[in-house]
Amino acid sequence: MNKDVSAAIATAALIRRELYPSAATCFLAGSVVRGEATASSDLDLVVVFEEVETASRQSFFFSDWPVEVFVHDPQTLDYFFRKVDRPTGVPALPTMVSEGVEVPSRTLFGQRQRDLANRLLEEGPPLWSQEERDHSRYMISDMVEDIRAPRSSSELRVVLSDLYSALANHYFRSQNLWSAKGKNIPRALARHDNTVHDGFCEAFAIAFKEETVTSVIQLCEDVLGPDGGFLFDGYSRDAPNTWRSSQKKPTESEH
Repeated sequence: MNKDVSAAIATAALIRRELYPSAATCFLAGSVVRGEATASSDLDLVVVFEEVETASRQSFFFSDWPVEVFVHDPQTLDYFFRKVDRPTGVPALPTMVSEGVEVPSRTLFGQRQRDLANRLLEEGPPLWSQEERDHSRYMISDMVEDIRAPRSSSELRVVLSDLYSALANHYFRSQNLWSAKGKNIPRALARHDNTVHDGFCEAFAIAFKEETVTSVIQLCEDVLGPDGGFLFDGYSRDAPNTWRSSQKKPTESEH
């Protein structure tokens, strides 16, 4: 086992013993478990009790490690899996439990939580509606227009950053695949298709370095193609009926 992983597991076990002694189980997840830790990596812990009053997120330093702890019980885990993470299409917490190392050792209670996470991951994200697909196409199309003739290098970099996330999300969700956010996007792309991952990396690297966006625009065309390509002309979207001020309408005498 990787020495860094062993050290992280030992520290996680110590955190559980000293700070969460009554917890039913604890999962160590994140980059340290994957053997991808850097000098600034933190310890991601999912600490599960048989019952808690409220779920919580806690951040602190322990033995020079930055630590992020997600405190749950089986009911709050299930709620976060299905009502918080699943609707976004990004299975952050289920993945932590599914891929995490149980410390200090495996338990039946912990396996039940892992089974719960695995079932959700196998179900996949909610199917995208046509309205969601079209809105994504429209937003990406709008960003592409912004990078065709940017006002400045600064604006170009900002739009490219937003476009990278939006395009990757469309790639995943349009195929009913789990999506990803931020630094996890390249890893998710590579896990699904190395060719697609390389295409994203190359196109955006050229755009950021040389401010040449031809490859990015072509990549957008390729990703949006199965859904009909770029979308602007004729696009419309109604606001929900609830998006209305509660202010009372003025009477005739108030006009």
